[in-house]
Parts: sequence; C-alpha cells; structure tokens
Amino acid sequence: MKEVTQKMREIAKELLEKNEVEYVVGWEKGTFWYQSPPCFVRRAEEVERLVWDEFCINNLAKYLLDFKHLEGKIALFVKGCDSRGIIRLLQDNQIRRDRVVLVGIPCKGMKDVTEAAKLEEEKPEKLPLAAKCQECRYPNPLVYDYLIGEEVVATAGQEDRFSDVAELEAMSPDERYEYWVGHYDRCIRCFACRNVCPACNCRECCFDLAEPRWLGKRVVRSENQFFAITRAMHVAGRCTECGECERVCPMNIPIMKLNKKIIKDINELFGPYDAGVDLEDKPPLGKYNPDDPDQFM
Repeated sequence: MKEVTQKMREIAKELLEKNEVEYVVGWEKGTFWYQSPPCFVRRAEEVERLVWDEFCINNLAKYLLDFKHLEGKIALFVKGCDSRGIIRLLQDNQIRRDRVVLVGIPCKGMKDVTEAAKLEEEKPEKLPLAAKCQECRYPNPLVYDYLIGEEVVATAGQEDRFSDVAELEAMSPDERYEYWVGHYDRCIRCFACRNVCPACNCRECCFDLAEPRWLGKRVVRSENQFFAITRAMHVAGRCTECGECERVCPMNIPIMKLNKKIIKDINELFGPYDAGVDLEDKPPLGKYNPDDPDQFM
C-alpha cells in the first residue's frame, strides 16, 4: 500500500503543479490508526497528507457536488464503489466528465472500523472486512483517467447479492411490518444516509422544504416511515449498492436490506440491472419499453 500511496502523491503533485486541477480529493490519516477520512488538497506541498490503506472506506463521489460550480477541475481518487457513484452522477447530469480527473485504485476491501476500535493494539490484519465490502462485485474502478496498482479479482458473485433479502421474504406481511417498525422507530432523522448517498443528488431535497412541508419535524413513527419509504423509492433503480447509507447510520438501521429488496423486485420485473456500471445503460425506471409489465396500472 505504500507504493500506491506514493503514486497517489506523485499524481496529485503533478496535477496541482501544472494547474490542471484546483483540488485533489482523497484520504488522509485521522485521529486514530483505524481512521482514514476524506481530505481535500489544494497545494502541491500538501500532497503528503494523502494515504491509501485498509481504512479508506468513505465513498468520495458525493463530494463532487460541493464543487459543482467551481470553474476549474477536480481530481478524485476512486475505488470500484466510488466509480459507480461517479457514473450515477454523470447519468443524472449532476457533474460533467470533462471537469473531473479520476484516479482509479483497485480495492481488496476495507476493514471493519467498529471492530478495529475494540483492539488494544494496531493489527489491521486481524480485522474482518467491513460489511459493505463483503458483497462487493466491482472492486476495480469502472471509469478513470489514471489507474494505480493491479486489478483485483472480485470474490463475491451474483448469488451473494440478495442473500439477506431471503430473510425478509420469508416473513409474513405483519412480521415484515414489525421488523421495519422495530428498526425505523430508532431513526433520529439525522439525514446522514441521504447526505452520503450519490443517488440522493437533487438540487433541493423535498425533506428540507418548508413550503410545502412534506415531512414534519417530529421524530415519530409515521414521519420516520414516510422518510424511509420515500427515500428508498427515490433511489429505486439508481442505488449503486455502495452501502454508505448503512455505514454512516448512527442507529444501525439495516438500510441496505430495504434497498436490496427493491433492487431485487426491479430486477425480477425488468431484468437484471446494476446501477452505476454502464454510463449508456439507463435505469429500468428511467426508460419506457412497450414490453414492460403493466399489472400496476
């Protein structure tokens, strides 16, 4: 990983020194050895902050929206999941491809930070993969201008994709309702899941509107359910399965299980589809086909 880190710094330095980009977005070491949060580098002499290790888990794609109106270019380091978020943003016309420089890094999966915090000493080799990385089918960047390191073979397959949805589908409707009520009653509506999601990229979110007010301020069951269902349907067919929503949820709500159930249903209705993989392939709910099922009409 030291070689990748060194190459990251070399590329970032060159881009900044030649004024080809205004910012470089990557990861740096945080307060603890198991933290590598995002960092924003603007000057060539700052590139030593950049690192690549087992804890660069944050998906950086969403940060491009913060630079949407910047005149210059932004350079971004991307793993496989980050690159799917980039494709999502390009398909939604939220960013322009000629305004970003993408540096791809094949990824073997990031380590579980929660488990790392329990260790008394620095031993990343003892840690399991983070939950969101255990089912990763795209460890290599799908779109990039530079590529650092050798490509990685995916260990998860299509058969692993909906393994946790089977538990849901085995429940009766009443059991399913109680299951989700039990989880979403804990929701504090911090909106972390929305804020980190590359598919949640509306210029103005309906949940923030004061007039008309779609979502009440009270954190109660009915409002939590409305928020959860509305957001899940908003990203239906567009979720890139990066798992960031569930990773950042402070209340440990299994958000991806709901997203995957919807993905599975869409696939069964409209055929297999992976969001954020092919820039030219429109989402199933974003196009019309005369052969589409119409039992809902």
